[in-house]
Amino acid sequence: MQETNRVKNPGKQRKRLFNAPAHIRHKHMAAPLSRELAASKGAKTLPVRKGDTVRIQRGDNKGFEGKVSRVDLKAYRIYMEGLTREKVDGTNIFIAVHPSKVQIRNLNLDDKWRKSILGRKVAPQKKEQLKVKPAKKAEKAPVKNKAVKEEAVPEIAEDAKLTAKTALPAKKAVVKKAPAKETEDTAPKTRSKKASEKGGE
Repeated sequence: MQETNRVKNPGKQRKRLFNAPAHIRHKHMAAPLSRELAASKGAKTLPVRKGDTVRIQRGDNKGFEGKVSRVDLKAYRIYMEGLTREKVDGTNIFIAVHPSKVQIRNLNLDDKWRKSILGRKVAPQKKEQLKVKPAKKAEKAPVKNKAVKEEAVPEIAEDAKLTAKTALPAKKAVVKKAPAKETEDTAPKTRSKKASEKGGE
C-alpha cells in the first residue's frame, strides 16, 4: 500500500477523501465490531460488506438492526434491508447510513480474503505473548545461579577445614588493608619524582 503523509489542512483532507482510490475508500468504510465479535475474532474494526448484520448506534433510526443490502463506495454509505422511507409520490426508497454510525453484529465470511485478514489481525497478539514469556524466564535464571553460588561456598570451606564464619571475615580484612598500603606506597613515589624533577631543573 502506498504511504501517505498526514495533513492538517481541512481542504486537503476533503480533497483526499473525495479523490481517494478504491482500496483506500474500502478502508474508510470500516465499522466497529460488537464486544462478542471483537473478543472471538481478535479485531476491533472491519470494513462493512454486503451480507453483514449491523445495528445503527446513532441518529433517528438508532437501535435498528438488519442485513446490509448494498455498499456505496462512491458516497461512503451503506443501505440496509427494511430501512426505508416513503416519498411524497408514495414510492419507498432505502435510507443511506454512514458506516461509522453502525456496529457490526454478525460477519459474512463467505470470502476467503476476509478470513485471511482476520488471521493477520490475530497473529500479532500471539507474537507479543511469545515475546513476554522469555523475559520472565530470564528474570528467574539469575535467582537460580545465586542459589548455586551460595551452596558452593560452604563446600569450599569444608574442604579447607574452615567454617564459613571464619573464612569470610579474613577476606574482608585483606580487602580493607590492601588499599591503605597502596596509597602509602604510591604517595612517596610521586613525591620523590616531583622532587627529582625540581632538583634537575
